[in-house]
Amino acid sequence: GDRATISAHARFLSVHPEFNVVIEGHADERGSREYNLALGERRAQTIERLLSLQGATAAQLRTVSFGEEQPAAFGRDEAAWQLNRRVELVYPNR
Repeated sequence: GDRATISAHARFLSVHPEFNVVIEGHADERGSREYNLALGERRAQTIERLLSLQGATAAQLRTVSFGEEQPAAFGRDEAAWQLNRRVELVYPNR
């Protein structure tokens, strides 16, 4: 599940200090734009903490919140909203 995925990313980062990752927090469309930006930020910070605890360094990690701005699914139902509440780990091209 997600824990295993996070652990794999943390292991990779701890072995490859030259790599860094951007932790993107996303939210669904419900609630205000400000609320969703805060929600995305909290989601990203949770993953950042988990990666840090498992060996990634602070210098390798950056969080950003997109709130509701970049939906993964377009739809106004629970299935779409669930896909839009997410964190994505993005490795910038080196």
